[in-house]
This record gives sequence, C-alpha cells and structure tokens, in this order.
Amino acid sequence: MDIIWIVVAGVVGLVAGVLIGRILLRQVLQKEEEKAREKAELILKEAELKGEGIKKEKMLQAKEKYLQLKANFEEEANRKKNQIITNENKLKQREQTLNKMTEKLNRKEAELDSLKENVSAQLEQVQKRREEMEKLKASQVTKLERIAGLTAEEAKSQLVETLKDEAQTEAASSIKNILEEARLSATKDAKKVVLETIQRTATEHAIENCVSVFNIESDDVKGKIIGREGRNIRALEAATGVEIIVDDTPEAIIISGFDPVRREIARLSLHRLVADGRIHPARIEEVVAKTRKNIEDEIVEIGERTAIDLGIHGLHPELIKMVGRMRFRSSYGQNLLQHSREVARLCATMAAELGLNAKMAKRAGLLHDIGKVWPEEPELPHAILGMDLAKKYKEHADVCNAIGAHHDEIEMTTMISPIVQACDAISGSRPGARREVMESYIQRLKDLEALALSFDGVNNCYAIQAGRELRVLVDAESVSDEQAGMLSFQISQKIEKDMQYPGQIKVTVIREMRSVSYAR
Repeated sequence: MDIIWIVVAGVVGLVAGVLIGRILLRQVLQKEEEKAREKAELILKEAELKGEGIKKEKMLQAKEKYLQLKANFEEEANRKKNQIITNENKLKQREQTLNKMTEKLNRKEAELDSLKENVSAQLEQVQKRREEMEKLKASQVTKLERIAGLTAEEAKSQLVETLKDEAQTEAASSIKNILEEARLSATKDAKKVVLETIQRTATEHAIENCVSVFNIESDDVKGKIIGREGRNIRALEAATGVEIIVDDTPEAIIISGFDPVRREIARLSLHRLVADGRIHPARIEEVVAKTRKNIEDEIVEIGERTAIDLGIHGLHPELIKMVGRMRFRSSYGQNLLQHSREVARLCATMAAELGLNAKMAKRAGLLHDIGKVWPEEPELPHAILGMDLAKKYKEHADVCNAIGAHHDEIEMTTMISPIVQACDAISGSRPGARREVMESYIQRLKDLEALALSFDGVNNCYAIQAGRELRVLVDAESVSDEQAGMLSFQISQKIEKDMQYPGQIKVTVIREMRSVSYAR
C-alpha cells in the first residue's frame, strides 16, 4: 500500500513538475519574445530615422542638380538667343547691302542702255566715215597710179622688197642683240656652277711619259744587270715586255715601254733583284712572277681605296679591279685614275649645285673611262665598251647612259650624262693636264680653218692661241656689219656640230673696209 502511494505521489509530482516547467518555459519565452519585439521596434525606428535622413539628403542633391541644370539650360538658351539675334542683325545688314547693290546695278544697267544707244549711233557714223574714206582712198589710188605710171600691185611689190631688205638688216641686228643678251643671261648661272665646281676641286696634274728611270747606287750594278753576254737583260726584257736601256747616264737605268703596268713591274723587279744581289735568268723570272702577282693585288687595293675615298659602295669586284688599273694608264699624258677621281668629284659638286643625285653622278664620273683599261682591245669606242661593261656588271641605267654618251656616241637620256661630259672636258682642258699628239693637233687646226673657209664671203682665216680662237677675215663688199655677226654665229654653230675639241673656241669675224687710190 505504501508502495502504491509512493508511486502515485511520484506520478503526481512528475506531472506537477512537468506542468510547472511548461509554465516557467512559457514565461521565459514570452519575456524573450517581448525583448525581441522591443529590439525590432527599436531597429525599425532607427531605420526610419536613417531613411528620413537619406531621403532628405537625396532630395537636397536632386534639388541642387535641378538648379544646376536649370542654370545651364538658361545659359545655353541665352547664348543661342544672342546668336540668333546676331545672325538676324547680319542678315538685315546683308539684305541692306544687297538692296544697295541692286539699286547700283539698276543704275548701271540704265547707264549701259544709254551708252549702248550712243555707241550704236557712233558706230553708224564711223561706218559712214569708213565708206567715205574707202571712196576717197580709191580715188587717191587712181590718181597716184595715173601720176606714177604704176599699178597698186606693182607699187606694193616694190614696197615689200624694200621693207624685206630693211627687215632682214634689222632682224640680223636684233638676232645679234638677242643672242648676246641670251648668252649673258643663260650662261650666268652655268658659269657660276662651273666656276664654283672647279674652284672646289683641286687636283695636281702630272704628265706621265713612256719611260721610267731606275736609280742605282753605282755603275757597277749595271754590269750585273746586263749579265754575261747580256743574258740577264734579255731575260728581264722577255719576262716584263719592256726595253731596258743601259747607257752612259750615271747611276740610272732607263725602262722604256708604252704599258705603265709593265714598266712598274720591271722597276719593282729591278729594285728587288738589286737589293737581293742574286741576278740570273732563273731568279729574274721568279722575281718578275712574284712582282706581277703583287701588282695585281695592288691594283685591287688601289681600286678599293679609291672607292672608299670617294664614298662609292657596291661596285662589282671586276669594276674595282678596272678602277685600280687606271692608276697605270694615261690619256694624252694625264693619269687616268687621277682624271677619273677628279671627274667624279666635279660631277658630285655640279650635281649637288643643280639639285640632282650627287652619288649617282660621282659613280658615273669615276667609271666613265673604264673602257680604256679593258685588257682586250675590241673594235669599239671606249665609251661604248665602258657602257657595255657597266651593263654587264649591273650598274644603274643612268650610269650606263652617262658612260656611253660622254663622247656623244649615243643619245643622252638623263641629266647626269651632260654633267659627266662637261666635267670630263673641264678636267681634260685645264692647262698642263693633257698632252696631245702633234699630228692630231695640227690636223685639228687645219680642219678648223677649212671649216671657216667653206662659208661665202670669207677671204682668209687663222687659228691662233693653240686653237682656242679663230680669226675670220671677210670681204667688206659682200658682207655687211650685221651679216658679220650672223656669220660668226653660223661658224660657231658648225664648229660645235662637226668638230671635237676641248674647252671652247672663240670665233672673231673681222670686216675691214679699205679704199685705195694712186696719185700719179
């Protein structure tokens, strides 16, 4: 029984504890809910306050932006309004100007109409006067024909002949004056360019001969060079292709030959043989072979050094070798390499003065005489041969044309060609630069005099000043003063066309009137 009561009491106590726990839990939950509600209300109030602040701030910003946009709009509107007002004022001014011009045009039109009427009236009067003048002229011509005994056509033909003679005389005088003025004005700039080119190019000129002198220390060496029964000198001459002259000239041996390369090989070979002391045919052949090889290497070195000195790049090796060979060639006694170097510098200077390609002109000037150093001797002028060689080694077309045309063998197709021709003449015509063969020089003077004698009215002529001036004596009865000027021009033109000469030739026509009588 006690156990039952204990169980019942325990059950009752358990139920009561559960009820009390639930009641306490509900109260705790209600308190927490009230706290959460209060916290939520507080957060909402804070959010509402913050939202009001943001709203006010955004409204202030929007208001400021509105006011700024309004101010900008008003400013732009005022500007456009002012611009419209300005344009309207300009249009009004233009309209006023157009109205004034229209009024002026109307007045001018009225004046032109009145002037037109006056001109028409005057033209009618002029036409009437012209008809009267024609009638008067016809009557006067009839009277003149009756008085002179000539018809109008005959008188006209006589007048035409008289005027023709006078016109020819005046034309000759005018042509002379025009030519003098044109010559002065046309050559002024050319003289300036040529003189400046010549003055800026300084080159020494030395005429080379066909002999070289080998100096020796004593005459005892001559016997060694001659050898037993002359075998050494014969071997040397056979190996080098020159003539060795051993005479009574003290301490000197003369090497004679037209080929400067052979003379140089012989000179250097003699120098090495004399320095070595062993002179016999086998040694001579060995030294000459080595010297010839050294000369070929020196030729290449000279060509390369020349190209570098002149600033010319990209030359074919064969062309470089030809340039080096120029050092041992001469033209009328003038060293060909020095001549070509000078022509190259002259061409570059003249082309620069004329605004052309100076490098191309310098290249053409250096290569213009390469046809003279070609080892073989084909039957072609050296200018044409040089042009063919330049084409073969892929030189520029302008350079090829300048090489081929510098003696007028072909037509000039580029501005560099006449520059090369002029610079070649400048280099060759300087005093002391070249030496001409006497026969060709005399023949040129004879041809010059014969050319002048071929003109009508020429009595005699003389080439003076080494062919630089031609004095022409004419018949005073058949040639007038005006015709003398024309004759000098015609002779100079024929000389330019038919003859080849360095520099320039002055043509002087002398007309002398002599009256001779005798007192007996």
